[in-house]
Amino acid sequence: MYKFFVEDEQIYGNNIKIIGEDIKHIDRVLRLKTSDEIIICNKETGKSYVAEILDITKDYINCIIKNDVLNSTESNIEVDLFQGLPKLDKMEYIIQKSTELGVKNIYPVAFERSIVKIDEKNELKKIERWQKIAEVASKQSKRDYIPTINNVINIENICKKVSEYDMILLAFENENNFSLKDALSNTKKNNLKIGIIVGPEGGISEKEVTKLTDAGIKCITLGKRILRTETASLMILSNIIYEFEL
Repeated sequence: MYKFFVEDEQIYGNNIKIIGEDIKHIDRVLRLKTSDEIIICNKETGKSYVAEILDITKDYINCIIKNDVLNSTESNIEVDLFQGLPKLDKMEYIIQKSTELGVKNIYPVAFERSIVKIDEKNELKKIERWQKIAEVASKQSKRDYIPTINNVINIENICKKVSEYDMILLAFENENNFSLKDALSNTKKNNLKIGIIVGPEGGISEKEVTKLTDAGIKCITLGKRILRTETASLMILSNIIYEFEL
C-alpha cells in the first residue's frame, strides 16, 4: 500500500484532501482509482491512517479515513546526524540512506577542511532539494516522519546543542580505544537522543576536535580501517539500529 504525507490542515474530521505533486503521482503514475486505499501520514504528528480514495480531480484528491495505522515505523530513540559537507552528490546519497535508516534531523556542517562551500544565495535551493530527497526516501521506506534538513551550521553551533542530547559522538580517526560499542553499552533503551558527527573527506582538524571534546562530545573509533564520509555515517546509524531495534 502506497504512503503519502500531508499537512495537518489537510485533515478535517475523517476527511483528507491531497494536493500538489502527489495528485499526479497517484493519478498518472500509480493509476489509482476511486475506492483504492492508500496510507496517509500527518507530517506534524507522525500519525498514519488507511484512507480510501473518494474522488480524483486535477486540483485535489479527496479521501476518507478508514482506520488508524497503529504500528509505527519509527525508532524508540532519536538520532541526529551532523554531517560534514562532502563533495558532489555524496550529500544526496547520505540523506537518502540515512533517512531509510531512521535519522530524525540532518545538519550539514561546514568544517575547516570542507572542500564544498555553499553560499547564502545557493543554500536555500540546496536545502529544498535535500528536503525533497528526504521526503521521497521517507515515502519509499514507509516512515512516519520526514527528517528535517537544517541550514548549514559550524562547530560553534554544535557545541551549543550539546545539552539537548544524551550523548553526541564524534567519529575520529585518531581515536583508538573508545568505540561506538563502548558508547552504546549500558545506556537506556528508550527515549534516548543521540547526535553523531562525521567529518568531510578531509577530516576534522585537531583544533576542531579539541573544541568539540571540550564541549562534552565523545570521540569514537569506527575500527581499524579508514572509512569514507558517506560510509561512516551509514555505518554508525546501522550499528545504532542493531543495538536498539533488532
